[in-house]
Amino acid sequence: MKISAMLLGLTLVASPVAAEVTNTAENGFTVRHQTTINGSSEEVWKAIIAPSRYWNGDHSWSGDADNFYLVPQAGGCFCELIRTTNEDNIKSADGSVQHMRVIYAYNNKMLRMSGALGPLQGEAVIGTLTMQLQAEGEKTAVRFTYKVGGYMEFPIDQIGPAVDGVIGEQLTRLAALFADEEAAEGDAETDAEDGTEEVAADPEGES
Repeated sequence: MKISAMLLGLTLVASPVAAEVTNTAENGFTVRHQTTINGSSEEVWKAIIAPSRYWNGDHSWSGDADNFYLVPQAGGCFCELIRTTNEDNIKSADGSVQHMRVIYAYNNKMLRMSGALGPLQGEAVIGTLTMQLQAEGEKTAVRFTYKVGGYMEFPIDQIGPAVDGVIGEQLTRLAALFADEEAAEGDAETDAEDGTEEVAADPEGES
């Protein structure tokens, strides 16, 4: 696959609020995304360590997010099975891919992994993704920071923004898991208010 084609595939993604390439150099870059999610830090943590729930399957080698799995402890793998059928497991699958390796895991607070994602896997680079969680009442502030450095054939001014889009997309998709719950709660409150107004407007209907 040509470099230009891979970059195009990486850029066709959505980005959340508060996103930027915060630093660039001749041999690397840093991207950072942050948002507030409508869920407790425990709930968000459980979602983060289940990448098949939110990591886009378009950024997999098999094309299916259900093949992702993550072991949330030091030395654990954010990996993907190459399966022929859904019944295939780690022993019967045709193959597997390590996307990243866990180097720090602190329940409900932070997950840090090392690995060069996507087309960067074939380059001589090191990537470090840090996912930080900070409880804010019933919600959670989440920050994804991905730092990449080393030798690569990709132009930094092209690959940096492309990777920025990919990381941002995953945080957007993570937040979306909880956005539906927030909308449902809002609809329930609206329905309750509407019902109260209808009764008040027709007091004779009560007799």
